[in-house]
Amino acid sequence: QLQLVESGGGLVQPGGSLRLSCVASGFILDYYAIAWFRQAPGKEREGVTCISRTGTTTVSANSVKGRFTISRVNAKNTVYLQMNSLRPEDTAVYYCAASTNCILNGNTMNYWGKGTLVTVSS
Repeated sequence: QLQLVESGGGLVQPGGSLRLSCVASGFILDYYAIAWFRQAPGKEREGVTCISRTGTTTVSANSVKGRFTISRVNAKNTVYLQMNSLRPEDTAVYYCAASTNCILNGNTMNYWGKGTLVTVSS
């Protein structure tokens, strides 16, 4: 069964850090670009960042540039999202998704995880 499973979410204070993981099972992650999306309560889904199949190219939303870093270890079938300097407005359910190209368009994704909740609050 083809699956993406996110983990690492939780409650963190403003200014803190979290690292999310996205593990693929049932398929080889090397063949796909991976993106992170997020959806806050009452808001539309937002593309956060993505990484190409080889990891040589990344694209990030302006709202997270300089704070969030995406990386991948294909040998572990895993993609990471390091989130630093977190703000209350980063609170959302974070989803990873796989597609053929690194592009922050949810309509082009082939596979989705079920998400992990990140809450930034004091």
